[in-house]
Amino acid sequence: MKPPSPSPGSPSSLSSSHSSPSWFSGIVRGARSDKSSSFKMSANSTIAATADFSGPIVRKNQFRGVLFKYGPNPIQVAFKTGDYRRQVIFIGGLTDGFLATPYLEPLANALDRENWSLVQFLMSSSYSGYGTSSLQQDSKEVDLLINYLINKEDSEGVVLLGHSTGCQDIVHYMRTNFACSKAVRAAILQAPVSDREYRATLPETASMIDLAAKMISEGRGLELMPKEADPGSPITAYRYHSLCAYNGDDDLFSSDLSEDQLRMRLGHMSSTHCQVIFSMADEYVPDYVNKKELVERLCRAMGGAEKVEIEYGNHSLSNRSEEAVQAIIDFLKREGPKGWDDPWN
Repeated sequence: MKPPSPSPGSPSSLSSSHSSPSWFSGIVRGARSDKSSSFKMSANSTIAATADFSGPIVRKNQFRGVLFKYGPNPIQVAFKTGDYRRQVIFIGGLTDGFLATPYLEPLANALDRENWSLVQFLMSSSYSGYGTSSLQQDSKEVDLLINYLINKEDSEGVVLLGHSTGCQDIVHYMRTNFACSKAVRAAILQAPVSDREYRATLPETASMIDLAAKMISEGRGLELMPKEADPGSPITAYRYHSLCAYNGDDDLFSSDLSEDQLRMRLGHMSSTHCQVIFSMADEYVPDYVNKKELVERLCRAMGGAEKVEIEYGNHSLSNRSEEAVQAIIDFLKREGPKGWDDPWN
């Protein structure tokens, strides 16, 4: 979700194939030879939550699974439900961490029935860390996690599921061409909305953008802004400008961007099978924005991404969890226009 403010394929085509060589073997060999040293400390750090793995959800807010470190930093921890070689990686938005959205519980169950694991993870920008991080840092940690799944879990490929600002992470990550980005079989953007347009509705934003721009011009982009810029988190001038200013690094989904601007920001996603899930009652989208028109433009800019409109859905889809899960599962089970082809060929 957005940070709090003082004012308001077919199933068979995707089934796990243990009998045939993994189409991932090329990147496994490359990743192990290039980056295996990064994972020495995490090789034996996987902890089973319980030996009785009868299902991923015990009761409300209780997940059964495996907790592991995917990188050397203390925050670099992930939690996986299901013991499968295909993973959906959930990437939360600002202030998010584990159990970020209500639909993760039914999603974990639904994925388990389809032989997919759900991976939730913490990164430097989780919880109140977003103000001192960046899309670039997030992308490095996404790559680190996928690298772990390749090396330690024999992953056959991942699907990235972004919520809110997590959608920006996905778009940025797929532009980086990091080695493990080739492991991404598809991307799902749930609530890809504009931080800039939402924050423009807050009274302090305009003056704070000016201050952030001034600090950046003086070479102080990594210094912290005054507390009133973001009461929820310490935030650097760079990150504030990135989130709030026109054409900032995080400015990817704004309704006032032209078709050409959207294509420049999102066009590279056309090479990835994509689904856009848009909440038609998203409280973080200003009233003046035509939501139907915006989601259509976003999908078009991504080269024809699949569009899912959730009527009356709020930002986190807490009131439409079943519809969200059904849309995600249908997407995973159905072959897209390009199918689920081996990206190495």
